[in-house]
Amino acid sequence: MAKSDAIEKIIGVFLLIVYFIGFVYLTLIWQLAAVVSVLEEARGIKAMVKSKALLKGNMWVATIIYCKLNVLAALLQFGFQQLVVSGRSFVVAERVAYGVICFLLLFKLVLFGLVIQTVLYFVCKSYHHEKIDKSALSDHLEVYLPGDYVPLSSKNVQLEQV
Repeated sequence: MAKSDAIEKIIGVFLLIVYFIGFVYLTLIWQLAAVVSVLEEARGIKAMVKSKALLKGNMWVATIIYCKLNVLAALLQFGFQQLVVSGRSFVVAERVAYGVICFLLLFKLVLFGLVIQTVLYFVCKSYHHEKIDKSALSDHLEVYLPGDYVPLSSKNVQLEQV
């Protein structure tokens, strides 16, 4: 019986590792597909295929970034759990202050993650030597920002001057 228990544990650990690798892989493709669907005309399955193609050659970089962001989110959640949920302080204002601080840090982390995903998109595009048409991108983004959006001038588009 002891031998079969050990084999079951080994198989269980192996399946857990395979599950984790597949989960990270699909999440990376999904997150980059969200950026592709905003910055390009591809939607749905086409965006997923495009993001899978873009991630080739940069999968380790994307995986490390994804893991670091998730570790930060886990640390933030642990801190919230310790300071707010099961805090030792009976002062309500102190726990509320910690809760607000954790919320603001989580908000910053989510926004930082979105910026990192966008930067990763442009890094992957340049890695595959795909052209980034900034004027077409500017015209495409006008749909998302009606009203106060100021279009790029030719001076802003040319990066050779910088």
